[in-house]
Amino acid sequence: MARLLLLTGTPAPVLEALAFLDHRVSTAPPRAESLLRHPEAEIVLVDARRELSAARGLCQVIRAASPALPVLPVLTEGGLVALSPEWGATDFLLEAAGPAEVSARLRLAVAHAAAAAGGPAEPEGEAPIRASGVSVDAASYTAKVHGVPLNLTFKEFELLKHLVQHPGRVFTREQLLHEVWGYDYFGGTRTVDVHVRRLRAKLGPDQEQLIGTVRNVGYRFVPRETESGEVPAG
Repeated sequence: MARLLLLTGTPAPVLEALAFLDHRVSTAPPRAESLLRHPEAEIVLVDARRELSAARGLCQVIRAASPALPVLPVLTEGGLVALSPEWGATDFLLEAAGPAEVSARLRLAVAHAAAAAGGPAEPEGEAPIRASGVSVDAASYTAKVHGVPLNLTFKEFELLKHLVQHPGRVFTREQLLHEVWGYDYFGGTRTVDVHVRRLRAKLGPDQEQLIGTVRNVGYRFVPRETESGEVPAG
């Protein structure tokens, strides 16, 4: 759990996914002096959905004042065309991003900042999830089967992590679209089926049954008995 400072001039929700995460979020006006009132902030989110020029300037000021502090602008998809290295941003977030993607990007931002400062790259207390020979390391964004790395895309990794984190729980295709792909994803549930099929293929014939199909409902992670030395998911 991280302490976030959201700089915005609107009372309306800026990033709906934050409501589903455990981070502590403080909101303040989009001014550099807001940082002085919130010295506890570990990550700064800048509302860049409308005033792109002002948001870019604010990111630059924050970067100059606190080089080690992660700064992530929150953008619309159309605003991505304006994003450039000149912003000084650590990363970015789309306002429609789902909880899984937001959590991953925030986690990586903290890890990168810690590594740059000479601290531990992995947040304290966060260990890879291991279940039935599958290892999912959110800090390094790697997944392995019996020690062999899997070559996963971003969404394949997020889907696998989401399922492994909730062993035995059944998710409908609509839930997976909502939680992994995001609120405003316009593709159909067929996308979930395609990614599950690819995941099973990459897990291999001995492990593909770990992702079970519940007919007319959706998918779930079906773990075998917990192996010695594994950190149980959940």
